[in-house]
Amino acid sequence: MKILITGGNGQLGQELQHLLTERGITDFDAADVEKLDITDEASVESYFATNKPEIVYHCAAYTAVDKAEGEGKAVNEAVNAKGAEIIAKACAKYDATLVYPSTDYIFEGNLTEGEYMPDAPTGPKNEYGRTKLLGEQAVKKYCPKHYIVRTAWVYGKYGHNFVYTMLNLAKTHDKLTVVNDQVGRPTWTRTLAEFITYLIDNQIAYGVYQCCDDGKCSWYEFAKEILKDKNVEVLPVSSDEYPTAAFRPHYSVMHLAKETGFEFPMWQDALHEFMSEL
Repeated sequence: MKILITGGNGQLGQELQHLLTERGITDFDAADVEKLDITDEASVESYFATNKPEIVYHCAAYTAVDKAEGEGKAVNEAVNAKGAEIIAKACAKYDATLVYPSTDYIFEGNLTEGEYMPDAPTGPKNEYGRTKLLGEQAVKKYCPKHYIVRTAWVYGKYGHNFVYTMLNLAKTHDKLTVVNDQVGRPTWTRTLAEFITYLIDNQIAYGVYQCCDDGKCSWYEFAKEILKDKNVEVLPVSSDEYPTAAFRPHYSVMHLAKETGFEFPMWQDALHEFMSEL
């Protein structure tokens, strides 16, 4: 099967390449923006006509959540909304299966307990969530053979993320403050990469799925676990002390797609395995 990974130089794109290579799969093309501009319809058409991918992991995304509220608003719209529409149409035209990673930010963010089910009401309160929801809608509208996979709090080996930030801060600080009133589910990119390939490999029914590591925690609890072997004090604070340009929900725990048969690791186990590889 010919595989296209858009956003090949991103955090998930690189993890996916590593996983496929590990499995002996080499017939994939990891395309960065220089090879494939997903916001340019002519460029995408030319690529698909020439290469005819059968599976498309659409990992390309604009993920600067706070910048999307201001200076990055136009790019956010072009990449996450229009880009997803262009890719979805191309996949439909060339009969490719599309895997579209999305986000917990597409929800209203009003829950205080329980889990967001895949069919829960949407109502994003930041620009990133709004455009990712538009991307979801385009995928559903234009590409029958699709998997939409929502995730949250992503970290991994490749790229900038919360785990690296905490580890780096611990090198120069003996005390750190981390918000304790935002609760969610961390996601190791390895878990996400394994899940989206699992959907394809096991011919799971097309539709919307949600993938994070199991369990839940606050950012403070996440930081405590990351730094438990470091000589640094971690203190809980309110998110009011760290105002951000983009709205972030206080509770965004999503229901996991365990009905697929995929085994989601506990977030602590995933974190420990990741850190053991650093």
